Amino acid sequence: MRPKNHIKGRGAQEKIHNRFSENTYEIRDDFLNYCMQQGESINKHQTTFIETFPKTIVNKVTSPDVGMAYSLNPYQGCEHGCVYCYARNSHEYWGYGAGLDFESKILIKKNAPYLLEKKLKSKHWQAYPISLSGNTDCYQPIEKKLKITRNLLEIFLKYKHPVGIITKNALIQRDMDILSDLAKDNLVAVFLSITSLKEETRRILEPRTASIKKRLETLEKLNAAGIPTNVMMAPIIPSINSHEILSLTKEVSKRGAKSVGYTIVRLNGAIGKIFTTWLENALPERKDKILHQIRQCHEGNLNDSEFGRRMTGSGKIADQIHQLFDLARKKYFPKTEKLTLNCDLHEQYKDGQLKLFN
Repeated sequence: MRPKNHIKGRGAQEKIHNRFSENTYEIRDDFLNYCMQQGESINKHQTTFIETFPKTIVNKVTSPDVGMAYSLNPYQGCEHGCVYCYARNSHEYWGYGAGLDFESKILIKKNAPYLLEKKLKSKHWQAYPISLSGNTDCYQPIEKKLKITRNLLEIFLKYKHPVGIITKNALIQRDMDILSDLAKDNLVAVFLSITSLKEETRRILEPRTASIKKRLETLEKLNAAGIPTNVMMAPIIPSINSHEILSLTKEVSKRGAKSVGYTIVRLNGAIGKIFTTWLENALPERKDKILHQIRQCHEGNLNDSEFGRRMTGSGKIADQIHQLFDLARKKYFPKTEKLTLNCDLHEQYKDGQLKLFN
């Protein structure tokens, strides 16, 4: 039974202090408090959207174990509210907290398509897959209205440039027309995040994401349309979804996934406190067991920052998860092939159309 003060529809259950704002400014809620005292109903957790104006949009990824070299994030912060999200800490660099701020104060980059086109037209740019998003979901709810991601995909298609997409939102189905055209030239790969087959688990862990039914439907439709789609069961959280590895792998294999991968949860920075508070609200009777098993995966800590080890963990429980995944892959994905996107066409389309003459 969840406590009465549980914030429905949110992952984080509290605002978290921004470690970079110490002694610099104070955030005050005087006006909101006054309104509440007057009996007015104020939703303090309503999502707000803030336009930003970056000068560049393609980021070089220096971490050697994330499987991408360049990323592009049309949004900062994510309304999906996944409580475990490693990207929460990045919101502190923008002056906000990693808790409720991360999922209720969304920064939007409307000039992202313009900046991408400028990048792809540059004579110094050599084609290499760019990942949408790498940090926060490019298909989070506001995308339905703003269509920044769709506009970005149109730019990738125009310049015949390879792109990878990471999402857990069924909204990606809206753009199957562009994705199909990209797929014809081997210019796109989709990585769909599915962490559980149980809707109740999804609802408390990832409160504003697409339902499991919609994600499985999305997986099936994308693959049927010839758009190569892979599944990431990320993260695996001991005693929450670790027992679903075989059943989930079997299900996504039936629906045409090209491969399946995983990471083990790591609660870096402020996320340790956010996740602990969430457990107290959502799964209080299992809190101690879950935290203990997460620590067992990271040498006694909730987080491990060691490259190469931080994603897969170490120790007995991590080894058991690895062995189970290895068994699942052999059973349901015996002929997995690594997908390599086409980087050869872009040079011919740097001006937006095929160069017929040199």
